[in-house]
Amino acid sequence: MPLDPSTKGTVPFGEYRTWYRVTGDLHAGRPAVVVVHGGPGSTHDYLLSMSRLAEHGWPVVHYDQLGNGGSTHLPDKGADFWTVDLFAAELENLLTELGIAGDYVLFGQSWGGLLAARHATAGPAGLRGLVVANSPASYPLWLSEMAVLRAQLPPDVQQTLLRHEAAGTFDSPEYLAAMRVFYDRHVCRVLPWPRDFLSSFMEIYNDPTVYYTMNGPNEFHVIGTLKDWSIIDELDSIRTPTLLIGGRYDEATPVTMQPYFDRIPDVRWETFENSSHCPHLEEPERFTEVMVTFLKDLAGLAKPAAEGRVQS
Repeated sequence: MPLDPSTKGTVPFGEYRTWYRVTGDLHAGRPAVVVVHGGPGSTHDYLLSMSRLAEHGWPVVHYDQLGNGGSTHLPDKGADFWTVDLFAAELENLLTELGIAGDYVLFGQSWGGLLAARHATAGPAGLRGLVVANSPASYPLWLSEMAVLRAQLPPDVQQTLLRHEAAGTFDSPEYLAAMRVFYDRHVCRVLPWPRDFLSSFMEIYNDPTVYYTMNGPNEFHVIGTLKDWSIIDELDSIRTPTLLIGGRYDEATPVTMQPYFDRIPDVRWETFENSSHCPHLEEPERFTEVMVTFLKDLAGLAKPAAEGRVQS
């Protein structure tokens, strides 16, 4: 069946506004899939294809985190404002304002996976399932694996990156060209880049406040406030059925995701063999199949998956 019409709007978050989009019917009797995008400082656009889940009966909520996209922009705020606690509070507020806090599934991608897992550690009663996609369990792990991936780049690319990082010339066309070599290997292997992916990329470029503050100039040179942040010690408290998603060529390598698998009791792990950081764009048919299977399992609509830890 065709997608249900989407509804767009904003909800208040203190003195600010959070932009959202709903595809499908929030009152149809199934938990809404709330999509938590990456960055921090990106937008929902690159995850728009997840609206397809509405074709299978699950309403989908996208939103732009504060500071980007359709939500309130605050370019003058400093590092003390942009915190994990801020975005955790914004997510909780969105669930309440949309009236779905009693019945929902969280899908967190990249940084959004850390944020969604952080939300799950509190044991919210309405959280039916958790998906952590392409997300490290800590930024120290992420940084150590970035060094591994960077060492596999051509020597001239490595030298260009190091030279401009030492000089702080991150806007240099030469640096951006070298950066693109890494992105094409480990962020999105679909060429040319899909329109939705480009849209989020340009949104960060248009207002890099949050991304530069919390992350840094790019995916593999994390020098922002998150560089020492980890959720590993909190993962034992997650009791929600959890699906891990990773790509074979993902910048979020298996090493960075292993703590989720080791510490969350009810967890399964799907690896996409032809993907990097965006399996929803790189292998969209299999991605939808994996997501729908997980959602059906949660709802008791399919043969239950094996209990405990399952990796494939």
